[in-house]
Amino acid sequence: QVGGFSWEDCGDGKDPIVLQSLSVTPDPIRIPGTLRVSAAVTSSNALTSPLKAVVVVEKALGDLWVQLPCIDQLGSCTYDDICSNLDNIIPPGTPCPEPLLTYNIPCHCPFKAGSYSLPASDFDLPDIELPSFMTNGNYRVRVAVSSKEQELACVKLAFSLWS
Repeated sequence: QVGGFSWEDCGDGKDPIVLQSLSVTPDPIRIPGTLRVSAAVTSSNALTSPLKAVVVVEKALGDLWVQLPCIDQLGSCTYDDICSNLDNIIPPGTPCPEPLLTYNIPCHCPFKAGSYSLPASDFDLPDIELPSFMTNGNYRVRVAVSSKEQELACVKLAFSLWS
C-alpha cells in the first residue's frame, strides 16, 4: 500500500516480541507537526543488552523502491546495542519522558516480559533538517530486533512523509 500508513508483523510466528496493534495519524505524517500514536506490544521474554536492531528504509521513486543509505544514524542502519543508544538519549536514572511515564512503559534495558500499551498519545515532531533524500515521499521500513543472533521481533511499516 503506497500513500497510506500500514504495518505488519514480519516475524516467523515464534518471535517473543509481538506488535499487537499500531495506529499513527495524521496520514501523511507532517514535519513539523503532531504525531498521534497508539500501540500495544507483548513480550514473552525479558530483554537485556545487547539488543541489535537492523533497520532498512526504502523510498519510492516512481515505481522503484530504493534503499536509503545510513547517514548520521538515519536511514538503513544497523544499531549493535539499542540499549546503549537509549541510555545516550535518556540518561539512566532520569525518569522516562511522557507519555511513557504515565503508562508505565520502560525506556531502558532490561525490559521485563509482559504487555505494554500506549493509548492514543501526541508527540510533537520538531522542524528538523532532514537529509534531502529523506524528504517528502512514500516509505517502507523494516525493523528486525535480535539478541545473540536470535530474532526477537520484526515489523514492517509503510507511510508517507511531508514537510
